[in-house]
Amino acid sequence: MTLTRKICLLLTLAYLGGCASVQYKALEKVGIHKRDILIDRVESARESQTETKDQVVSAYQQFRNLVTVNDGGLEKRYKALTKAVSRSKDKTEELDDRINSVESVAAALFSEWTVELNQYSSPALRSQSAKNLSTTKNRYQQMIRRMRTAQSRIKPVLYVLEDQTLYLKHNLNARAISGLQGEVDAIEGKVNTLIQEMEAAVQEANHFLKGMKTGG
Repeated sequence: MTLTRKICLLLTLAYLGGCASVQYKALEKVGIHKRDILIDRVESARESQTETKDQVVSAYQQFRNLVTVNDGGLEKRYKALTKAVSRSKDKTEELDDRINSVESVAAALFSEWTVELNQYSSPALRSQSAKNLSTTKNRYQQMIRRMRTAQSRIKPVLYVLEDQTLYLKHNLNARAISGLQGEVDAIEGKVNTLIQEMEAAVQEANHFLKGMKTGG
């Protein structure tokens, strides 16, 4: 999708709001179809995955610094942790919205595509379109499973960070900090798993987008 078409898409969606079916019909009138919208939303979700991964990892690093660095600046490091956790929560919610929007337009696209198979008068073209639909759906299902699996790795990390931040709000002292050493090691494995799953999901999105853009 060209920059001009993307701008048109964003402006039209912002203007219309509300019912998705109304949005899709309006966009189709200016030459932007559900396939274009799906590509755009997958690109946005892919970007959000990377941003969310980076932000959650940053929050973990802030937590690690708070617990392991002994320079007397507890208050400063605690504020940095609080800000990082808050941003992680915002990014997590944004990612969920973007994945939901991918699922919404994908369902509309596949439904429309299935109905339109009956409109062909050529059996050969109908068969080829049905084959393309099946291939695209299979690739999509692999991608969305990866996205949701990666997303599910975020909350176990975020919950721990939120709990620790809340606890430290009223217990910000050296004794409380020393008691959190084990939490750093316990959460590290979850963070590493999150990174791996997010990166795999991004690669799956790249694979899906490549197929969509080359006519698959």
